[in-house]
Amino acid sequence: MPFRPIPTILLLAALLAPSLRAQAPARAAPTLEFVYEETVTLGPAQPVGDTPQGHRNIVPITGGTFQGPRLKGKILPGGWDWQLASPGGCFTIHADYMIQTDDGVIINVRNAGTQCKSSDGKDGALLTSPAFEAPKGKYDWLNGGVYVGTLEVTPSNGTPAVHIRFYKAQAAAPTHP
Repeated sequence: MPFRPIPTILLLAALLAPSLRAQAPARAAPTLEFVYEETVTLGPAQPVGDTPQGHRNIVPITGGTFQGPRLKGKILPGGWDWQLASPGGCFTIHADYMIQTDDGVIINVRNAGTQCKSSDGKDGALLTSPAFEAPKGKYDWLNGGVYVGTLEVTPSNGTPAVHIRFYKAQAAAPTHP
């Protein structure tokens, strides 16, 4: 087998790689920035019935309000929450609805999450993964990014409702050892 010299660039890369990795700044864990909270009122559940994936309900979104440091307004009626209770003890939501800011801008909210019972039968936390679609302008900062929501069932004035808090993940600044 003939001898083949290693190209110089590959040799340099192999020799320098460990020192370059050691100099790369470490990053702290991302942080969460509060965006807004909302109370969403719900109509009566409409059972679809048992499906191959589990028991399906659809729940109309009838209204509500929201408020945060950079926006506030109302939940528009007409959205829906598609719910699925699986035979394995998990509960999944997929909501799609519109909010309207106090200055008249309409923003689409799509929010999904799953809650599963633990082995001792207790409900786990219901965290959601929201996505926003805002028109270009004042609220387009909602578009893109990574969000997380917390959801609690909390009736509002005797009406079925959920209380949701939304947070945006923020990358932490690099830290230097």
